[in-house]
Amino acid sequence: MDVIKNKKARVIAFYLPQFHPIPENDSWWGKGFTEWTNVGKAKPLFRGHYQPRVPADLGYYDLRYPEVREEQANLAREAGIEGFAYWHYWFGNGKRLLEKPFNEVLTSGKPDFPFCLAWANHSWSNSTWNKEHSKKEGSSMLMEQQYLGVKDYTDHFFSVLDAFKDKRYITVDGKAVFVIYNPQDSHIPEFMSVWRALALKNGLKGIHFVGETYNATLRSLDGKNKHKLMLKLTNDVADRYNKTLNSGFDSVCSIGMIRAEILSKGLLNKYLHGTMSKLFNYQRLDKYDQKKINKYYFTEEDKWENVYPTLVPRWDRSPRAGKSASIYINSTPELFKESVNSVVDLLKNKEDEHKLVFLASWNEWAEGNYIEPDLKYGKEFLNALKDVLK
Repeated sequence: MDVIKNKKARVIAFYLPQFHPIPENDSWWGKGFTEWTNVGKAKPLFRGHYQPRVPADLGYYDLRYPEVREEQANLAREAGIEGFAYWHYWFGNGKRLLEKPFNEVLTSGKPDFPFCLAWANHSWSNSTWNKEHSKKEGSSMLMEQQYLGVKDYTDHFFSVLDAFKDKRYITVDGKAVFVIYNPQDSHIPEFMSVWRALALKNGLKGIHFVGETYNATLRSLDGKNKHKLMLKLTNDVADRYNKTLNSGFDSVCSIGMIRAEILSKGLLNKYLHGTMSKLFNYQRLDKYDQKKINKYYFTEEDKWENVYPTLVPRWDRSPRAGKSASIYINSTPELFKESVNSVVDLLKNKEDEHKLVFLASWNEWAEGNYIEPDLKYGKEFLNALKDVLK
């Protein structure tokens, strides 16, 4: 896919395909479970809490319908979004989930809207999509992410080769963009090596691997990087990005949420919240003001040529996690517009090809992390993006 020259930003929106039922979710969560299940039953947890969130223009859609996918592309295109990064699930040994919407986009040729794939290489547990236990008895593991070696990596590659060869596929420097959710798994360097060789053998210029990387971490009392018993924030942004790049990735998709949350609320407050939750099973709402999040979200390292910042329009995971969720309050289209302006400024000295920005997300409704129209704001978030980009 050719890049339009002199663009302010190449905005790629992460796209969740879990808006249609699948047999596995029926078994684990109940007949007909989709992303809308948690969205529809969400309750406000404090005065002024915007829940439940109700879709507007597209309604409670089902991604099995091509008309829905076409209208999503129209809305995204109008707002200046370059394409969708469809979340892709491969658990090993050919096991995939939620693949139907993208497969239909690929085989039908519609919508005629650019795309790439983002591999969500993580296991699913009985808390992945809901705070309550699933219907599965025994182990909490629903679907384990496995790395089964060269043959499996090869099978995985050929399962998506048609997508890579599609004229709509998004590229950087002529290479197909492929995002990896967890870049630090020890198996990933071998995986990337196999795919790079296969890409060249099969007529591609290569694969441009993007590793999602948080720009800060929380360190627990036992010295491991876990989100529990937080002791201190390690503000080593450059080291963290370089760790991903040095493992073989071409670029980093930077995520500033943890750092922004710590700096906006204060380390002591965050530490006490985590300690109380862990030791005493005490649940106190973990709220953050969006304006403060925006203040601390981006760093100077986001200006690096091979670092692609993310845009988070709003965040509220309470439909999935209840009172244990992090919730961003006072998230408005005006503040989102400020964030878009900030990211455009970070990109201004980069080559057009590398002005990628990942929007997180197009439609993660159960995380309160979406830009599709809702009843409260309509298209205002989309228009805020459009105003800056166009």
